[in-house]
Amino acid sequence: MPDVRIFTSFDMDHDGDLYDLLLEPSLKGNSGFEISGRSEPWTTEDLLEERVRHGICGADEVIVICGEHTAESSPVSAELRIAQQEEKPYFLLWGRREGMCTRPAGAKTGDSMYSWTREFLQEQISMTLRNAQPSEIPESCKRARGATWNG
Repeated sequence: MPDVRIFTSFDMDHDGDLYDLLLEPSLKGNSGFEISGRSEPWTTEDLLEERVRHGICGADEVIVICGEHTAESSPVSAELRIAQQEEKPYFLLWGRREGMCTRPAGAKTGDSMYSWTREFLQEQISMTLRNAQPSEIPESCKRARGATWNG
């Protein structure tokens, strides 16, 4: 089974340690996902937005790691906006058990923030793979060419 390519969005000023925690299992090679892109310092808006958009487009899914200051992070909000524009599946991950994590600006009302557990990550990644595969229709369910239904 191929690895799911993940773009990871996080508040670089406060949550770099959380990114490292997510990166660790992907480097071991048996996690089912690989980090294909991540948040970067936003210096020149246009050039960086193009690079971030390219990274998000190359990913299968976007994980937004939420910490205590995520609501105040303009880069995380911009990355989420790009993921939404590109119609990439994404989810919000509660990054700190001991703190009150906040959702990025631009998160939809229905976007839940999920507890960070190994089981949840595996389930979410498996679901992304299943959704990416084209549905196969068994031969017994296919209509013969030229046949019509007379029900």
